[in-house]
Amino acid sequence: MGVWWFGPRRTFLRPVASPPRLEDRSSLNLQISPLWSSADPTRPRPPVPGPASPAPLTRPLSLRLAAAARPPARHQPRPPCAWARGRELGAMWAGRVLHAALSGGPRGRRAQSALAQLRGILEEELEGIRGAGTWKSERVITSRQGPRIHVDGVSGGILNFCANNYLGLSSHPEVIQAGLQALEEFGAGLSSVRFICGTQSIHKDLEAKIAQFHQREDAILYPSCFDANAGLFEALLTPEDAVLSDELNHASIIDGIRLCKAHKYRYRHLDMADLEAKLQEAQKHRLRLVATDGAFSMDGDIAPLQEICRLASRYGALVFVDECHATGFLGATGRGTDELLGVMDQVTIINSTLGKALGGASGGYTTGPGPLVSLLRQRARPYLFSNSLPPAVIGCASKALDLLMESNAIVQSMAAKTQRFRSKMEAAGFAISGAHHPICPVMLGDARLASCMADDMLKRGIFVIGFSYPVVPKGKARIRVQISAVHSEEDIDRCVEAFVEVGRLHGALP
Repeated sequence: MGVWWFGPRRTFLRPVASPPRLEDRSSLNLQISPLWSSADPTRPRPPVPGPASPAPLTRPLSLRLAAAARPPARHQPRPPCAWARGRELGAMWAGRVLHAALSGGPRGRRAQSALAQLRGILEEELEGIRGAGTWKSERVITSRQGPRIHVDGVSGGILNFCANNYLGLSSHPEVIQAGLQALEEFGAGLSSVRFICGTQSIHKDLEAKIAQFHQREDAILYPSCFDANAGLFEALLTPEDAVLSDELNHASIIDGIRLCKAHKYRYRHLDMADLEAKLQEAQKHRLRLVATDGAFSMDGDIAPLQEICRLASRYGALVFVDECHATGFLGATGRGTDELLGVMDQVTIINSTLGKALGGASGGYTTGPGPLVSLLRQRARPYLFSNSLPPAVIGCASKALDLLMESNAIVQSMAAKTQRFRSKMEAAGFAISGAHHPICPVMLGDARLASCMADDMLKRGIFVIGFSYPVVPKGKARIRVQISAVHSEEDIDRCVEAFVEVGRLHGALP
């Protein structure tokens, strides 16, 4: 057996035959014996004191403290020799040290201190959000999504004017039935990513249907359009390329661009002169990709795609459009802003969602050139490392597309209802951002005012939400109203009346 020592006073540790019992951590089978001073090895060991004698100063402090702290044992005979007494005290000392390390030693105290520090930082940050009036509470809906809903804690039915349920298909009976049928036939989920064992026939059918709807070569599905935006730029663009982005693009576009290594240019919102200047600056790069929302979700304005495509053609750039707030209801047949503005053949790449107008469940996609889609299947990380969309979601979205391609009657009803709300609100004295889009932001400026007015609207049976920083820029708080094809004219008029009443109550109207 080896011998170890440490410190100015050397100490022997000798293993013994019997192992320690796990249930008694304090009974460590170690023999610890104080030795003579290293400065004088010939000096004899000091005697080990008995229970009644004081501990000499030559003994280690840890042994003296352990001996003093231990209560006297009943009917315990005096150790037959000093060595046995040293063994007993050493075992007790080692057990106390181990217990302290496991329960509250320096490492434990440091961990607790770090956690306390984290809690303090988080509480301070949360208190700042509350103090600024930008705290976001989640209201709990206890019914299906639709124009009329039930909200936990609020009696009676509520008119919902803040859902992305543009076509009212979230609770359409045929959409629900298609989801149930897919659930029954194909199961609850795939328990796999697409390239392993997560691709069913319904996934391929929906991708083909999306490509046909947008008149593109191919399409690829993602769990969400956020994932589609996160996967596109990193897979497509290299350090030799450049991406030019509108400054008010959706957060998912911004985050997706951050992930790529291309050179990044940001042009002022809808400012075509600034975009042209950035395109001129970016001529030195291999590929140039202009990225924009088709319809901007916070302001309800529409990108000038005709001018963007003209500049892209002049400077040899590609055009990418996020159509989440356009697919299904903008354009003559609901294809989106590229159809609305007549540039379907000039937009290279489209990303959009299944989670708004197209059934409202979940899912996103990229559609465009076949080779691009093939590359995304090989390199897009959200596609490669996320589970496949569940069959029920696929079934619902597929049926929503069928309904949309069969008739454009729902699409045509949107324009008249949107114009009714906008004109009545502006006549009452409210400032409404954007134009001709069912997103109708009621601009208020102050975050606390937007939050309080939204709360009072709920008391009057209207479900709307105040938006403030960081969702929108500071000083541009608003209540975003969204018109659905399933709202009636009476629903719209009732919403306007409630806004007028609450606006006067809070001084937003004279």
